[in-house]
Amino acid sequence: MEKETLRLPAEQLYQNEINALIAHETAPIPAGWQMSPRSVLTYICGGKAGDTVITPKYVGDKRLVEICIATLVTDRALLLIGEPGTAKSWLSEHLTAAINGNSSQVIQGTAGTTEEQIRYSWNYALLLAKGPSFEALVKTPVYRAMETGTIARIEEISRCASEVQDALISILSEKRISVPELSAEVAAKKGFSVIATANTRDKGVNEMSAALKRRFNIVVLPTPADLETEIEIVRSRAEQMSAGMDLHAELPARSAFEKIVTVFRELRQGQSLDGQVKVKPTTGVLSSAEAISLMVNSMAMAGAFGSGKVTDAELASALQGAVVKDESKDQAAWIEYLENVMRKKGGEYNALYAACRELNP
Repeated sequence: MEKETLRLPAEQLYQNEINALIAHETAPIPAGWQMSPRSVLTYICGGKAGDTVITPKYVGDKRLVEICIATLVTDRALLLIGEPGTAKSWLSEHLTAAINGNSSQVIQGTAGTTEEQIRYSWNYALLLAKGPSFEALVKTPVYRAMETGTIARIEEISRCASEVQDALISILSEKRISVPELSAEVAAKKGFSVIATANTRDKGVNEMSAALKRRFNIVVLPTPADLETEIEIVRSRAEQMSAGMDLHAELPARSAFEKIVTVFRELRQGQSLDGQVKVKPTTGVLSSAEAISLMVNSMAMAGAFGSGKVTDAELASALQGAVVKDESKDQAAWIEYLENVMRKKGGEYNALYAACRELNP
């Protein structure tokens, strides 16, 4: 069955590592958790549990991960904020996988998310047949998390309407859900918490109220600090993702990752890495997540239509789609970058430059 699943949840994908950490646990375990905060940190940042090597899930400031874990030990909810592609959802999933062994209690925030998706709704067939009852109640991920003393995840909370966000205030303050139709209240068990994520680019969509922000401990996840760190993030995640797909292609050489990450960082920062040349930024995000997707897509093209080895032709095709999101605005900026920055790099960039220019005559 697992072989037929497109994407396994973190707790299944890394089940051996979680089991090893639980088996070798020596520190105190908080109520509702399956391992100690120290073991959660090892699971996220990497290390060893007995003879089992724990692979790092998040490459970045270890102190930020410690703050996230310490927040969840208390009765405070956690809000992860950052640019798109800074691993907010990835970190949220792995935190819940390590703490509860269940990362599936997720609400995806959109403009269409309703208050009922936060609190509870009804099976109207049962409601009409038998009237209000717990049997007719449809539990949301937040409701189930409160019942079981586990963690619920809310993705892109700033995309939810204000009244939907406000439904969380009483839940996070009182740690209970009122069901007036049944004259009942559901109190949260120890271990209950919420991890929410929000993009800094979406701040103007539905700005969170000060009252709601006060219920969260806010952690800002930065973009990778340096080139080497970002290369390692993109390479390791591309390797993990491609391993679960039938791409029939080899993982590209490190030089390919270096070229793509360099291009992304220069366009993102609006200047060459040496600071000598200013470039026009494009409308796209060009995050680490986008770079990972680009490399996996290049491998797919090489496996399906090439020799199985990623060449500069595949990288150029994927780059074109990643950079030029709005043709009227991005095309000119991309060509300017090719001529003023990439062409002058020479060396290993010559073939990539030629392939990119071929797509932009």
